[in-house]
Order: sequence, then C-alpha cells, then structure tokens
Amino acid sequence: MPRMSSRTDLWLQNLADERDGAALYEGLARLEKNPERARSFAELAEGERRHAEIWLRKLQKEGAPVPPDRPSPRIRAMLWLARRLGTSAVLPYVVEAEAGDADKYTRQGGDAAPLADEERAHQAVLAGLGRGQPLEARAAIAVRERWHRGGRAGSIRAAVFGMNDGLVSNLSLVLGVAGAGAESHALVVTGFAGLLAGSFSMAVGEYTSVASQRDILKRQVDLERRELEEAPEEEAAELALIFKQKGLSTEQASRTAAELLKNPEHALDTLVREELGLDPADLGSPWGAAISSLVTFATGAAIPLAPFLFLRERPAVLVAAAASGAVLAAVGGLVGFLSGTPVWRAAGRMVGLAALAAAATWLVGRLFGAAIS
Repeated sequence: MPRMSSRTDLWLQNLADERDGAALYEGLARLEKNPERARSFAELAEGERRHAEIWLRKLQKEGAPVPPDRPSPRIRAMLWLARRLGTSAVLPYVVEAEAGDADKYTRQGGDAAPLADEERAHQAVLAGLGRGQPLEARAAIAVRERWHRGGRAGSIRAAVFGMNDGLVSNLSLVLGVAGAGAESHALVVTGFAGLLAGSFSMAVGEYTSVASQRDILKRQVDLERRELEEAPEEEAAELALIFKQKGLSTEQASRTAAELLKNPEHALDTLVREELGLDPADLGSPWGAAISSLVTFATGAAIPLAPFLFLRERPAVLVAAAASGAVLAAVGGLVGFLSGTPVWRAAGRMVGLAALAAAATWLVGRLFGAAIS
C-alpha cells in the first residue's frame, strides 16, 4: 500500500472527527426526551455529516483508502454516560470538542476555514441547549433583567472533583503526619479523622450552597410570576423574542406569545424554562447534593487511608502514595478521554498537582517533627 501524504492524513483525521461528531449527535437525538432538543441534536448531526462528505470526496478523489464509519471508543463512552445520566451530563464535553474543532479548522485554513464558523455556530447551539434556550435570546433578556442567573456543574465533574478533593486532602494529611514521625496507629486515627471531617464539611457546605441556590431560583420564579401579573405586555415581548430566535417570523412570534399569555400558568412555565433556563420541577435537592458530596469525598479519602489498615510505617506510606497516584491518573485520564484532550496530559496534570501538594505537606511535617523532637 503506498504511503499516504501528510495532506491525506489530515483529511482522514478530519473525516474521523466529523463522523464521530455525527454519531454522537445522532445518539444524543435518540436519547433526548425533549422533542425540540432532540431536533436540535439531529440538525447538528446533519451538519457534521455534510462536513464529513467534504473530506470523504477529497479522499476518494486522491484514491486514498477510507476506513469504515464506526464511532470511536470515546463517543461510545459518552453515549453510554448520556444513556444513564441524561444528555445534559455530557454537554460540557461536547461543547469543548466543538471549540477544539473550530480552532483546528482555523489553523488548517484553506478549504477548512469556512467550516470553522459552522463549528462555532454548533458550539453556540450547544451552549443554548445547556441553558435550556437559544443563546442569543437569553443573553438579550439577561441584559435587561440583571437578577437572572444560571448554570450548575455537571454531575460527572462534581463526582470527579469530590473524589479528587477527598483523595488529595487525605493523602496530604496522612503524609504530613507521617513526615512528622507519627506511628501507624496515629496515622490511622488521623486518616479516619480527616475522612470524617472532610466528608461532613463537604456535605454541610454543599447542602448550604444548594439550599441557598434553590431559594434564589425559587425567588426568580416568584419574580417572573409577579412580572407576568404586573407587566404582561413586557413579558409578551420577551416571549416573542424567544420564539423569534427559534425561527418564527415576527408576526408568528407575536401571535404565539399572545396566545400563550391567555393561560398565565403555561406562560409562566414557558418563561421560566426559556428565559431563566430552569426546570420548575428540578431546582436541585440539598440533601441529594450533600449525600453525593459526602460519598464521593469519603471514597477518595479512603484510598490513601486503606494501606495503613494492613501495613505499617514506610511500606504503608509507599503503597498509599502509589495507590493514590494510580487512581488520580485513571480519573484524570478519564476526564481527558471524555473531553477529547490527550489522556497522558490530563492524567499527568492531576498526578503532578497532587504530588506537589503531598510533597509539600510531607516536608512541612518532616520539619515540624524535627523541630519538636
């Protein structure tokens, strides 16, 4: 088989990326329960298929062999997560991928340059989906009503960060005390104390944060209800703007808004979902957030503690450090895998930062132990 040129190699990579994008959006369209969001995903898939055809034709014209159209392991993993956690759980990673595609086509230039603008348009659509409405309409309304706020961390990232916090903080704590010359029994007690204190602290903090956020969101809904009662004309104009951004003509948008305002509860539900980007039935559970934070933090904190239950002194310290490094590398690699960044870079970054924190606390413990001995 003749060796392919660097140009056809680049086209093959572009083709694989576009096919992956199409497979992802087609899968999200099948999984999405909201018909409008599903339609948006399907339209994005069509755009990716059009882009793929561009590179496929170029490759065929050059006579280059084209691989079969199969989604990559990363796309299969993201669809697996979307099937179990919902499409919104993977949207942050999809937005990052679209940004990467836009930058890639900008660097390539030539025939690829026009595709960069389309990829940025895809990114804007996805950002709007993540907020529950078209990006432009939301931004225009938010300028007029400054009390609107939005955005909550994805469940995947929250779990990763909770586990990472537990592991790094307890590893640093145990190594710091070990550096001071504490015996194995003292290290176990310290590790358990760190696990419990950190878990309960995280749970209380998360409960307070989500409860406060829930109160704010409920107040936003109440404010929207009051505005609907006191200034229905202004709310009708906002609804018309939203519908116009969805593709309706000015006349159709105004007529639809007027019809919707005939039923205030339906109008309020639409305004809350479209203008605020909220689901009135899902404003977050403080207890659910607290329990989730407690469990993820405790899981991470247990990893550096476990070796001290079976080993003593130096061997336990080495095993704890090695086990923690392995878990952090795996978690960092998973995050990089999902976001489309190099796995080794994401894993190395997470392990490197944790190693700096652990080394610093060990050194402080060593100096402190020597000072008081």
